Amino acid sequence: MKTLYKQSNLFLLNLNSIKKHQFQTGFLLLFFCVFFMACKENQVENKPVKQNVNSSDKEEIHISKKKAEALNLKIGVVKKRNISGFVEANGRLEVPPQNEASLSSVVGATIHSINVIEGDEVKKGQTLAYLTHPNLIEMQSNYLEAYNHKSYLLQEKERQKKLYDAGVGSGKNYQKAQSDFQKNDAILSGLKAKLRLLNISIQKIEQGEIQERVQVKSPIDGYIQKVNIKTGQFVEAQTHLFDIINTHHIHADLMVYENDISKIEKGQHIKFNVQSLPNKELSAEIYSIGKTFEEQPKAVHVHAEIKGNKENLLPGMYIQGRIETDNQQNYALPEDAIVREGDRYYIFKAEEKNEEWFFEPVEIKTLQSQSGWTAIAFLNKKDEKATYAFNNAYYLLAESQKEEGGHHH
Repeated sequence: MKTLYKQSNLFLLNLNSIKKHQFQTGFLLLFFCVFFMACKENQVENKPVKQNVNSSDKEEIHISKKKAEALNLKIGVVKKRNISGFVEANGRLEVPPQNEASLSSVVGATIHSINVIEGDEVKKGQTLAYLTHPNLIEMQSNYLEAYNHKSYLLQEKERQKKLYDAGVGSGKNYQKAQSDFQKNDAILSGLKAKLRLLNISIQKIEQGEIQERVQVKSPIDGYIQKVNIKTGQFVEAQTHLFDIINTHHIHADLMVYENDISKIEKGQHIKFNVQSLPNKELSAEIYSIGKTFEEQPKAVHVHAEIKGNKENLLPGMYIQGRIETDNQQNYALPEDAIVREGDRYYIFKAEEKNEEWFFEPVEIKTLQSQSGWTAIAFLNKKDEKATYAFNNAYYLLAESQKEEGGHHH
């Protein structure tokens, strides 16, 4: 019995020893696993991480003056420009109605001669053509006859009045003399008005001079837009003879849609291009805004005075404009001066040294774009005297990448 008890105690002791050994072995395995993972993480953390290269890390690019000229590199100072806040509008060039004239014949006559051709500049009162017809001569003769008869009728009226007042003349004779005078006076007034419309000198007729040719005179300063007659042609009354236009007061007539009209005010500036002159940007200032909507399209006429040289501008030319609706200005560069690399934007600062141009990339923030220009914001304080490349930004970027790879010019 004692022997069996001892054996059982020995078995329990061995069993406890085995459990202790298993526990120690498991603990060691867990320790080595944690250590291995920690070492691996440490190796990952110690690996070099590739950093984004900013503008200060990029190498300076240098290009010879000769090559810069071949590339047509444009260098300049970055200035402020109104980019944001505008309304797009299309329209045409127009002139006010008082600056256009259409001449017609007052009476039927023959074209004796024409003194101008289309495109000629004319002054107000200048003779454009001469008309002739027997009726014109007869009209002057009738006026001269009525004019000379006027003095006789006046004397007769006064004589009959004296006789009537003295009681020796009849009232009927006095009334007839008075009526004849008034009738002749009315004929004179009517003929005088017609002759003035024909630009015939009344004074010369009263002096006995009859004019065989009648002058057609320009009512305004301007240019002959169209000649609708030929020498020797007979024209009826109201026949269209000439079109004259004065382009001195030519202006931009733009159509602004209903949803934009609340943004438009007098005095706002407009930048516009003429379709037939694509490389020329012009400026104008709003002086009048229409008060009624056109039905097709639903838009209002906006009139703007053109600034600067109006040469080669003709009424009817189609224009595309941008009305500046605020006065906010930002630094701006042409789109060709800005390059994107990843999520960053760069421009290139330029400096001339020893017959070479040196370019340094400068990181910027881009804002709004308009008509080939982009507003920018400098990340650091801007050097007001510094010059920058205005084009070929992608070429300069490619050159900077070559220089980073060890290739130099």
